[in-house]
Amino acid sequence: MVRGLGVVAAVLGFMAIFAGSPYSAQHARVDVDALAKSVQREDDHVTAIELAGWIKNRRPQLRVVDVRSKDEYEAYHLPMAERVSIDSLSSVEFGRDETIVLYSDGGAHAAQAWVFLRALGHDKVFFLRGGVYEWLDQVMSPALATGASAKDSVAFADVAALSRYFGGEVRSPDAPPVRTRRRGC
Repeated sequence: MVRGLGVVAAVLGFMAIFAGSPYSAQHARVDVDALAKSVQREDDHVTAIELAGWIKNRRPQLRVVDVRSKDEYEAYHLPMAERVSIDSLSSVEFGRDETIVLYSDGGAHAAQAWVFLRALGHDKVFFLRGGVYEWLDQVMSPALATGASAKDSVAFADVAALSRYFGGEVRSPDAPPVRTRRRGC
């Protein structure tokens, strides 16, 4: 919750930079009210489970963008991900019909990149809410809590299947989250 509020604060702070002044790459104005409403409705991000489903189901025009450093990308990256440094986003060609999902370690840089791409006029842009760590925890090593309801157990079966699809390992109930970096992808 605190990390989420921090990401929202970072996004709103970045939006304030663009409010009322032209963005150099496109000379476009940012509609801060519209972006703030998108953030409020949580239309700005996807969860790791949602993204895993999009990748597995081969969502048309999906583009997954890693804004971390080259070394971090080479150590581990999500399936289909391409690396684009945050300072070069304005020079990358993104199609108007593409769904762009950005991610970083914890989400803050991806949220900032979301603001940049929205300022450039891209509408179908999301960031991975908890970054690569959320992917590792929820997709690559999910766990069902002890005493989970029957409904949660049924939903977890779908998550476990997604995890296995990506080569993940379902953890025993109440196991601590995995925060180590895995090689490859």
